[in-house]
Amino acid sequence: MYKFTNRNLHRDFAYFYVGLIIAFSFSGIILNHRQDWYPMDYAYESEEVSLAMVTNTSDFSKEQIESFSKDWDVEYDGHRVRDNTLRVYYKNNVILDVDMSTGEGVLEHKRKVPFIGHTMFLHKSTNSFWIWYSDIFGAAMLLIAITGILIPNGKNGFKSRGWKFAVAGILFPLLFLILYA
Repeated sequence: MYKFTNRNLHRDFAYFYVGLIIAFSFSGIILNHRQDWYPMDYAYESEEVSLAMVTNTSDFSKEQIESFSKDWDVEYDGHRVRDNTLRVYYKNNVILDVDMSTGEGVLEHKRKVPFIGHTMFLHKSTNSFWIWYSDIFGAAMLLIAITGILIPNGKNGFKSRGWKFAVAGILFPLLFLILYA
């Protein structure tokens, strides 16, 4: 017969979610440093390209882009212009970056980095099932945290000294939000 105690709930939920805790922790750290290193995908094939472009415009149509892309066997999926660079997204994870002042660019075929890229995909997913599962995971993390602080008793318990660490742990992100948000 299962006995519902803080220790048992804490232990069993932690066992169940340990894989997701590791995956989310790992991918969260990587996402924090994505400006330096973004392993969601990597270029396995690159080709330098030179395009004759209208350089005085940042307004490109789908048809214009498809016309200069016709020789590459790619299917248009969207584009954006930022800092004088045209980025074109094609299906099957192909990206073109072109310097609009020179027409020089790089066409890259990308693949997801094994394991790391997949954990990041889970971290950023907008699939409705995964969002619900992640919400349940968030509630489970609250349960793990609350049951975890209630397990110790005596001089190392929450009432004696644990609350001081908890307050410090809550104040740190609040202070960060106040100073930097």
